[in-house]
Amino acid sequence: MLKDHKGRMRSIGLVDMQSGGDVSRIITSGVGHLPGGSVLEQMRYIQKHGDGFRRLLLSEPYGDPYMSLDLIVPPDNPRAQAGYIIMEAMGYPLYSGSNTICTATAVLQSGIVPMEEGTQHVVLESPAGLAHVTAENRNGRVQSITTQGEPAYVAARDQVVEVPRFGRVKYDLVWSGAYFVLVDAASVGFEINADEMPELAGFGHALVAAARPQVTQEHPELGHVGPLPFAHFMGPLEEVGTGGYRSRSATYVHPGVICRSPTGTGTSARLALMYDAGEIRDGQWLETISPRGSSFIGSVLGEAQVGGHRAMHSHITGKAWTLARSEIIVDLDDPLVDSTDLEGVLDQPV
Repeated sequence: MLKDHKGRMRSIGLVDMQSGGDVSRIITSGVGHLPGGSVLEQMRYIQKHGDGFRRLLLSEPYGDPYMSLDLIVPPDNPRAQAGYIIMEAMGYPLYSGSNTICTATAVLQSGIVPMEEGTQHVVLESPAGLAHVTAENRNGRVQSITTQGEPAYVAARDQVVEVPRFGRVKYDLVWSGAYFVLVDAASVGFEINADEMPELAGFGHALVAAARPQVTQEHPELGHVGPLPFAHFMGPLEEVGTGGYRSRSATYVHPGVICRSPTGTGTSARLALMYDAGEIRDGQWLETISPRGSSFIGSVLGEAQVGGHRAMHSHITGKAWTLARSEIIVDLDDPLVDSTDLEGVLDQPV
């Protein structure tokens, strides 16, 4: 069939996963070699020369903007067994907890990285650096994933921005794989429940758009990381025993998405803010609960340094579930397909 269409047909292999309700499409085949050594360099290549691939799989009829994409690529770091590039509606986040949970589960259960029964340690290379993953495997299935990415730190506290229709809003700026503006939900009138999700999305859109001009696009070690992509809404803290806390939480992704999960990077950002304020100590944990009721657990590992900032190592624990294994056929002559920058990144027809 492919040859009959004069080489205009392409095939893309997918494994769709969900963690906490957020869907990640793991791309296992269909993309050719991307120039560059590190995964960060490969990401910057496809971002500049093949962004049509991201737009294709996050738009109708192939997908929707609530999904994320994780493209499996060769790692550059010899310690890593696989690399992955994260793509979302907002662009190319350098790290994501839920995407790492889904990707690690998919590469193990599909055999890209051979699965071992019991506790297995895996290293993945993200654009932000190495993600150290501990998988708990039983009877050929991944029961849970704990991932440690790059350290998080507070970049600025007590910032204020004028948000049209909402007035002055106070926020803190935290890096945890991307920049987040963190806002006390009660201070802007939210309890963080499912009924509020449309209003949260509208407020998040206005907040991020207003804050972008005053938020840096530079990371002290990674360089240019693009405009502000995320906001995280923090509910009240509830102490759980002597070692942990629980809080309702919501993460907004620009433009217009409230995540179904509390998100791993949102959880790390909240931990970093608490750690900087002395509200949580090494070895303690925080369970974040999304508006839909799903949860992740983030644990503080210890202090770190990032470009002169006092930072924090943490890990996030969650579980991913397989939704589908599929092959998408892309006809480059389809009027709904913008093939402008697709041919340069897709594999040649078989």
